[in-house]
Amino acid sequence: MEPTDSIVIFDGVCNLCNSSVDFIIRRDKRDHFKVTANQHETGKRLLAEHGVNPKQVDTLFLYEGGNLYHRSTAALKIARGLGFPWSLFYVFMVIPRPIRDAVYRLIANNRYRWFGKKETCRLPTPEERAKFV
Repeated sequence: MEPTDSIVIFDGVCNLCNSSVDFIIRRDKRDHFKVTANQHETGKRLLAEHGVNPKQVDTLFLYEGGNLYHRSTAALKIARGLGFPWSLFYVFMVIPRPIRDAVYRLIANNRYRWFGKKETCRLPTPEERAKFV
């Protein structure tokens, strides 16, 4: 794994997070992103290297250029990386992070109740395997 890799780290048992990963995989035509669950060894290691307990996460992370982004910043950087038209959402970076993150936390804190939870982590299909680290 290179420091320039862009890796999305998600909650592998969260239905909303899994749907988000499906969205990213379908739209990432330039193969900009790889994905891993925070329950997977790679996800655990990247989070631990940045002082994050992988068992206490309530957000999507983006590891990019050696940096770890979370919450709305990660989501908006992912949108930008997907290209047009999704990159247009990056304009929301002008909204102060505390406001963006408050909306993000509202959804994150209710994600299991609103979207459900799996008993085990998602397994990639054979077609998706190259996108997972």
